[in-house]
This record gives sequence, structure tokens and C-alpha cells, in this order.
Amino acid sequence: MIQTISTSIQYFILVYLTIQVGYLLFFSLAGKIGKKTHFTQAKTLRKIRIFIPGYKEDSVIIDTAKNAIQQDYPKELFEVVIIADSFSQSTLATLKTLPIKVVEVSFEKSTKGKALQKAIEATAHEPVDILLILDADNHIADGFLHAVNNAFEQGYEAVQGHRTAKNTQTPFALLDACTEEINNHIFRRGHVAVGLPSALIGSGMAFDWKLFVSLLEDIGDTSGEDKELEFRLVRLRKKVAFLDGQYVYDEKVAKTDVFSQQRSRWLATQVEFFEKYFIEGWFQLFKGNVAFFNKVFQTYLFPRVMLVGVLGLWLFFTFFFASQFINFSVALFIALAIALLMGIPSQWYNKQLLKAFLQIPIALISMLKAMLKIGKARKQFIHTPHGDSPQNSH
Repeated sequence: MIQTISTSIQYFILVYLTIQVGYLLFFSLAGKIGKKTHFTQAKTLRKIRIFIPGYKEDSVIIDTAKNAIQQDYPKELFEVVIIADSFSQSTLATLKTLPIKVVEVSFEKSTKGKALQKAIEATAHEPVDILLILDADNHIADGFLHAVNNAFEQGYEAVQGHRTAKNTQTPFALLDACTEEINNHIFRRGHVAVGLPSALIGSGMAFDWKLFVSLLEDIGDTSGEDKELEFRLVRLRKKVAFLDGQYVYDEKVAKTDVFSQQRSRWLATQVEFFEKYFIEGWFQLFKGNVAFFNKVFQTYLFPRVMLVGVLGLWLFFTFFFASQFINFSVALFIALAIALLMGIPSQWYNKQLLKAFLQIPIALISMLKAMLKIGKARKQFIHTPHGDSPQNSH
């Protein structure tokens, strides 16, 4: 009886891991084989508003604001709005010398969703065509606003820019950058290649103004406002374009304690939406809304670094205790490695990348710490500090 139960559990684990690896490999291959979406030059220049919410981001916000106002887009057709939560008076004074708007906010429990709602209220009397959301540490490449406008010219109401690393000098920051590119490849490039919407990522994302105002209504206290926006978009069966190669530079985590904080918030968000949409996902699938079910299905998946660790432990277990599964398990590990490695840009393959891979055990320990903090992350806002890592020029 015990042997039967043990074997059943082993088969269940193997099937679960196989589904996860198969999912990642399918979309990774799609990202390699599929063609990039080409957006022709727009004939109409739309008015764009850039929201940059920040919580205690004094160290990076001024550089970000200066970068945003220097975009090569007609000055009269775009504006920058800084949403300042808990900034110092000196930072606010400096920001107010720039040709931007500053909306000061304060909450008992800060979330990006609440900050965005306040900014909408402050600017609702001046509607625009497109709203672009950046994080306080993001810099955008020249031509980014034109790229967004080109996608809207072709009928899209939501787009996601190609977020990439601003800093990769430390091995840990490079590992975090690799994770970002793998996610871009699988969940954006790969998904778009098979006709599914690109995943959103929280910044570098743009929306039709009226659509965004309606999507943000009653967003609540969630720290995963980008994921909630995704679920609302796919429920409406909206397409989301991926601006492949149109860069938003994002500061990567260079310290393990910050990595753990950030991942605990992400894991808490994943658990939140697993609970919230598990049942609706199946209803939407029966209605033919594959995109919605796919988004729910992603809440079933391990984070990529954690999956590497879990599959590594499974290999160890099968080698010593379940040798009948060893060959299949090795093949599964190889398939996972191929799926992930395909997402890393070829120019990154060097000694530094090897050093980054050596950080995986540290990342796994940080993920375990993050799992222990999920309960805390669900109850309170966990801030990811920026501005204390060296930055690459771009």
C-alpha cells in the first residue's frame, strides 16, 4: 500500500514537472521560430502621457525624469507626470524645476495601483490618447514613444516594451538580467508568435487612455496591479503587442537581500491570482478564451530559478531512489536548459555569464527565504530599493 502511494506521488511530480518544462519549451521554440511583428511608421502622432510612480525613489527619480523629457517626440505631444510617494522635500523641489507635472500622494498602505488612480484624478480634465507607465528607475531608449505610437496606429490598445537590464556589472545583476530576457523570450516574444497577447511586466507598458481608466477602476490594494490589468485585458479579449527591441532600461537587483524582498512580493502576487482566478480560468476556457486560461495557467508554474532547483533535486532523488525515472528526468532537465538558454541573447555568452550561473544556488536560497515571507508580503507593501548598484551606459 505504501509502495503504491509512493509510486503514485512520484508519477504526479514527474507529470507536473513535465507539463511545466513542456510549456516553457513550446513557447521558447515559438519565440525562436516566429517572426517579429513589424510596425510601420504611423501617419498620425498621438498625444502621450507618461506616468512614473515612485515610493521613496529619491536616488533615481531625477535622472529618470530627465531621461523621459528628452524623448525625440514632439514636445507638445507628450508630458511627464511624476507620482511622488514619500519623496524628500529637496527631491520634490528639484523635480518642480523640470518641465513636468508632480502629483504628490500619501497612503496608509502604498500600492502602485492607488498612486496611478490618484494621478488619473489629477489629470482627468486633460485626456490624452496613450498612457505610458514607467518605473522610477526606468530609462527609455530614443524612439520609444514613436514605437508605441506606431503600434497604436495598427489598432493595438495595449503594448509592452522590451524591458532589459540597465546594469549587469555584478554576477547577480547579470543573472537577474538573464531571467528578465528569458521571460521576454517566452512570455512575450513566444506568446505573440502563436497569436496570444504579450505578458505585461509592470513598466514600459502603454494603454489607450480611456481603456486604462476603465481597467484601473476598483483595482484595490493588490501589489500586482500589472497582473490584475492583464487579467482584465484578456477577459475583454484585447491583444497586447510586444515592442521587441524597443528598449526600456531597468535596474537589476545586485544584492541577495533585495532579490529576496522583490521575489517575496512576486510570489505573493502569484498566490493571490491563483486563488482569485483559478475557477474563472476554466470557465473562460470553456467559453473559448484561451488567453485568459493561459494567464491563469501561468500562476500554476514555478518561477524559472525555482524550477531549476526543484528539477535538480528531483534528479538527485531519482538517481538514488527511483532509477526507473532517471533517463526521462535527465531528458527533462536538458529540455529545461534548452528552453531557458534560448532566451538569453547570444552576445551575452561569455565568462561573465558563467559567473552569473554560479549565482544560481544563492538565488535559490533567496527564493526559499522569499517563500517564507509570502504571508508578510500579502499583508503589507514591500519596497524594492533602487539606485545602489553600478550602472551600464546604454
